[in-house]
Amino acid sequence: MSQKQSKRSAPGDGRMGRRDFIRRSTAVAAGAVAFPYIVPASALGADGHVAPSNRTVLGCIGLGGMGTGNMKGFLGFEDAHVVAVCDVDRGHRENAQRTVNEHYGNQDCAGYNDFRELLDRDDLNAVSIAVPDHWHAIPAIAAARKGLDIYAEKPLSLTIRQGRAMVDAVNEYGIVWQTGSWQRSHGHFRRACELVRNGRIGAVHTVKVGLPTGGGCGPKPEMPIPDGFDYDFWLGPAPYEPYTKDRCHWNFRWILDYSGGQLTDWAAHHCDIANWGMGTEYTGPIEIEGRGEYPRDGLWNAATHYKFECVYPPGASPVSPDGFTMMVSNAFPMGARFEGTDGWIHVSRSGLTTEPASLKGSVLGINEIHLPESPGHHRNFLDCVRSRARTITPIEPAHYAITIAHLGNIAMQLERKVKWDPQVERFVNDPEADRKRSRAMRGPWHL
Repeated sequence: MSQKQSKRSAPGDGRMGRRDFIRRSTAVAAGAVAFPYIVPASALGADGHVAPSNRTVLGCIGLGGMGTGNMKGFLGFEDAHVVAVCDVDRGHRENAQRTVNEHYGNQDCAGYNDFRELLDRDDLNAVSIAVPDHWHAIPAIAAARKGLDIYAEKPLSLTIRQGRAMVDAVNEYGIVWQTGSWQRSHGHFRRACELVRNGRIGAVHTVKVGLPTGGGCGPKPEMPIPDGFDYDFWLGPAPYEPYTKDRCHWNFRWILDYSGGQLTDWAAHHCDIANWGMGTEYTGPIEIEGRGEYPRDGLWNAATHYKFECVYPPGASPVSPDGFTMMVSNAFPMGARFEGTDGWIHVSRSGLTTEPASLKGSVLGINEIHLPESPGHHRNFLDCVRSRARTITPIEPAHYAITIAHLGNIAMQLERKVKWDPQVERFVNDPEADRKRSRAMRGPWHL
């Protein structure tokens, strides 16, 4: 028996035994569609509340804006119990502890600076991870190896290779994964994708993905590191740079050492919806070409303006027999616009628009494609932790969605067309481009 197998099933190991018990006792076939979960009466205590033994016990890693929002989302469900929080910013960490303790009316929430100490607890079933992009892979893979189910923020990864390593770890250890690309949990996005998948606009030849315009800032002076902020840990695997306020927390997104700008921040949402509609959630383009404007000086260096085109071959999409082009740009209206031989569909957070307008009222037949429904992103994750069904936003589609943005950034930085093999996830006869699939990590950090 391998070490991994023995750790997951060793008699008397309360942590792994409980996790495996939940998985085995409620397992469903791999790839099953998630469904709303109703807590059975047998799971309730004498007072009608969910019994402690039937709750998903969570730790939360990263307590900035999205991390705190996700933590509060889980606090809203009786069958979830947050017991620990982790952040390298003491202020974030202590605020989260107060929120949890006030919610439960106790002082039990543990706080950690180092995510590894949180993962070493023996009472967790799952973790919520919301850290800067350059930190996504390391704690996620570590949590998967511990057998913990994972709700993690988008974009999935900083690089293509990190994303693939995350996918492989989640699959190897049988982890339920939910990506924070919550648009799939909203009905009008699902409706738009169902209309496209069922051929209501004919064969799709073009998909236009509109994302926000980026911004820049000038050079910033080195500043004293704030008390209670473990800046070296925050940098982690990224190259060392002197501390300045606009480098960290929310603004990490605009710096290529830590993220990919508005392009990667929003492609995780709208490129994901484009793939959902086109049925290209498990593949990618074969040619990518475009142009981007990158700030020449200053702290923020991610693309501010960008436009690139991705060519998908015949057979890549079930609704595009001759292949199609996906265009991604900040010049397009926000959202995803599907253009076909018989009309178009545009969907964004503002709503759903179609041409012809009558498409919005089109009724799907019982034998047509019906995409899975979600009762809410956090609720869906908790349901799937118990049922072992796939979540509404599994890790593989998240990987293929953000790979589109990574490929666009690489093509724009090289200022030339690149050819991509989505099956092996390598550029075709292009060592220069291949080197950009990954980043070096500052020691001692590694995957």
